[in-house]
Amino acid sequence: MRMYDLIMKKRNGAALDAEEIDYMIREYTADKIPDYQMAAMMMAVYFRGMTKEETAALTMAMAHSGDMLDLSAVEGVKADKHSTGGVGDKTSIALMPMVAACGLKIAKMSGRGLGHTGGTIDKLESFPGFSTGISTAQFMEQVNRIGISIMGQTLSLAPADKKLYALRDVTATVDNLSLIASSIMSKKLASGADAIVLDVKTGSGAFMKKEEDAFALAREMVMLGNHAGRKTIAVVTDMDQPLGLAVGNALEVKEAIETLRGNGPEDFLTLCMTLGTQMLLAGGKAETEAQAEAMLRKVIEDGSALRKLAQFVEAQGGDAAAVYDTSLLPQAEIVEEVYAREEGCLTRMVCDEIGTCALMLGGGRETKDSEIDLSVGIVLHKKVGDYVKKGDALAAIYANDAGKLAAARERFLKACYFGEKAPDAGKFIKGIVR
Repeated sequence: MRMYDLIMKKRNGAALDAEEIDYMIREYTADKIPDYQMAAMMMAVYFRGMTKEETAALTMAMAHSGDMLDLSAVEGVKADKHSTGGVGDKTSIALMPMVAACGLKIAKMSGRGLGHTGGTIDKLESFPGFSTGISTAQFMEQVNRIGISIMGQTLSLAPADKKLYALRDVTATVDNLSLIASSIMSKKLASGADAIVLDVKTGSGAFMKKEEDAFALAREMVMLGNHAGRKTIAVVTDMDQPLGLAVGNALEVKEAIETLRGNGPEDFLTLCMTLGTQMLLAGGKAETEAQAEAMLRKVIEDGSALRKLAQFVEAQGGDAAAVYDTSLLPQAEIVEEVYAREEGCLTRMVCDEIGTCALMLGGGRETKDSEIDLSVGIVLHKKVGDYVKKGDALAAIYANDAGKLAAARERFLKACYFGEKAPDAGKFIKGIVR
């Protein structure tokens, strides 16, 4: 078998079979196929597309390119949740303890953020001492003992995807449905969970800007998960404005904690309840949506979800006292209000621009080696649909550098648009794909 022949076959519009895809991924991972040939293949895939059979074969080949995490030593059904990423997306920090408090085992691998979307690990490191650098044995022991653990992705997990994504990133071949879906699902399948719930974002702050593209991605990933024998459900959700009110690592952790206390923003709570309901259904802990919702509300009301977060933080070396006293989380030195310069209804917030404001303050990474300032960010006072008078506070900016604050303030104001009347409110939960 020759890579040249496979490139020509795909270039001419024919489908590759599973054996050919296995060969291609195995040899590329072993550095026996050069980057220039794989780049040519990715461009051929970009223009010619892949069949569902090809996409499934690619996903499984990448999943099996390294270690497949065996969670059989963990009792019961193991669940995982994945988000395609967005601004202010602190969902895992509230949702995972909620679901674990309902008795479903959470075995999750998470990544760090790059660009304007923050990573779950970065946010969790707002708890002093917290670490996701634990061994697989520790990871599984903790899931068995307290029902929840989150660890960083290991180098041996789907190494083909890491190598292939880095190549796609510099060859303009990221934006292809089959390649995106196989990249996400290869890691999820290698992580070993029995049930997977996907939060697929759509809107100006999401990778998938168009709703129809988000549904297409959701259907593709659900197909891949079910093909591999995992119970997989996708929820398509709005990301045309930041999720909740807080954008920035420690600020988002505070908002997640407030949500577990019963005081969270309505949209964020709705998302946690929707995803949590699907997780409990997929994991067999509830038989109906109404039953699952009642279970989730109960663990918030009786405080067991908050206690589960504290237990989880402490188990991974963090200061659990910060769960009950958020002043122990990183604090910015400067807090400055941003005031409206005009009057009218807030008709639009360019979501990714607001994420970029947090990045400019130091709350995100320009490169993978960038140091993050966990204390900085933005807390919104107004959202789309709110009427604003000139001089009203739109948001508070948390910063440690006056120059960065000034630049972020101007960018934030340019991301806010005003009109005479509120726009039609679109659905926050766009739909569920099973």
